[in-house]
Amino acid sequence: MSKRFKELQNWLQTQLELPLAQLVPITNDASFRRYFRAVVDGTSYIVMDAPPDKENCAPFMDIAQRLQQSGLNAPRIIDRYLEKGFLLLTDLGSQLYLSALTEETVETLYTDALNALVMMQTQTAYDGLPWYDHRLLHQEMNLFSDWLLGQHLKWVLSPTEQTDLATCFELLSTTALSQPQVFVHRDYHSRNLMVVPHHNPGILDFQDAVKGPITYDLVSLLRDCYITWPQEQIQTWVRQYYSQAQTAGLLNQVTESQLFYWFDWMGIQRHLKASGIFARLYHRDGKSGYLKDIPRTLNYIVEVSANYPQLAFLHELVSERVLPVYQQTLPCNAA
Repeated sequence: MSKRFKELQNWLQTQLELPLAQLVPITNDASFRRYFRAVVDGTSYIVMDAPPDKENCAPFMDIAQRLQQSGLNAPRIIDRYLEKGFLLLTDLGSQLYLSALTEETVETLYTDALNALVMMQTQTAYDGLPWYDHRLLHQEMNLFSDWLLGQHLKWVLSPTEQTDLATCFELLSTTALSQPQVFVHRDYHSRNLMVVPHHNPGILDFQDAVKGPITYDLVSLLRDCYITWPQEQIQTWVRQYYSQAQTAGLLNQVTESQLFYWFDWMGIQRHLKASGIFARLYHRDGKSGYLKDIPRTLNYIVEVSANYPQLAFLHELVSERVLPVYQQTLPCNAA
């Protein structure tokens, strides 16, 4: 038993007087945080272990409160030991959207998720949050260049190629910054939404929230890095969101075609970022489980960029070079 795990047990048992026989590990996420489930007198709790030298609990606590105050279903913080990075949370269950999505459930679950998204964008305060600004957008897209192209594929782009790619990045960031700016969860997708019997969905992993482009969470949900839906279905959901957002006053004087344009371009920015993060998780953090998801992110980029001549260089780079070569590097156990 590690010293840290013993400290966690001692805190729960002595400070909170919880007679815990054991903590059951829950699958870790893509960060340095760990989660455990504990059942006491028939009530289930979640314990978050976030080492202070690697994770900051303050944003999690702040955003959890903002979401709750806006009427959304986020974990409630029961107790905390911030010096150690321990939080005791209410339990939203173990049913991820990702594992619950079927042809029979998808409409109900996505309707709930879209309803919650509009509520989040209209009701959740974003004062004091970081801006999804030019610097952050480019920092994210550079993950594609640095970690997928450079670290994973061992590529060095020529000066001309670097310039062409930088031009595409600039177009993508300019489009993102031209959108209405709202509260952005930043990871609003099937692995961070929980199916709950009341007040669905439960919302997790919100600590990196910012003020940013209105389509960011929408494309995170509908062009999910972990599950693919037919383009016709995605378009139907975008139209559903558009109607709700207009009613809520979010998209005044914005046409449906403008929303689709923003949605497409925002998705390319996000999937450039995601492909780089997944490569970084493997090379820096030793987490190989995300390698199998990179082709999905690259395919989104290929499919969408094909519709926009301004992004021809990016389309050619990913479709003719990056994706085919990456597929050859994929370990057999990640295919």
